Amino acid sequence: MLQFSEACERNKEPILAMLRSALAGCASVVEIGAGTGQHAVHFARQLPYLDWQATDRAEHLPHLAARIAAEGTPNLQAPIELDVMQSPWPTLAADAVYSANTLHIMSWPEVEALFRGVGRILGEGGLLAVYGPFRYAGRFTTDSNAAFDRSLRNRDPASGIRDFEAVNALAAAQGLELMADHAMPANNQLLIWIQNP
Repeated sequence: MLQFSEACERNKEPILAMLRSALAGCASVVEIGAGTGQHAVHFARQLPYLDWQATDRAEHLPHLAARIAAEGTPNLQAPIELDVMQSPWPTLAADAVYSANTLHIMSWPEVEALFRGVGRILGEGGLLAVYGPFRYAGRFTTDSNAAFDRSLRNRDPASGIRDFEAVNALAAAQGLELMADHAMPANNQLLIWIQNP
């Protein structure tokens, strides 16, 4: 049976509504941490002009590959293994990188590695879109996000909701400039950066 995420099912349409315009000028996307593959399948189907490459760590690949084989479209490639801490990364190039609900389950060194890797994938004018919860000026946007952060840290002290300012600084170090910060349902954000020359 295919793995299923209720959260992915709920948030795929609001995210798609934002990605449809943001990715209109792109031809290829690399998704980091594709998980169950629900986003990859849905976005590739709805945005057929995009070549969509899903990636994830080795332990998640069998389930991801099963969904793509069962529900994928011709523009959705077979998934490839990517652990952000591996060096070097697989050879990847794309007009955009997308990642959802990953930064808060990674350690901070992994978040740093993700942004360094994205800096190598994207060329001038490339886009990075990241979906998930964030803190601003050290504060949670809601009490429910504060509770979520506590639950994350209780499970894994290295994880937790990240500070927007710290993440934006990592992006800036890779030549990425913030284009948009969209408030999304369920107290999440969709952050979009563009690679400057």
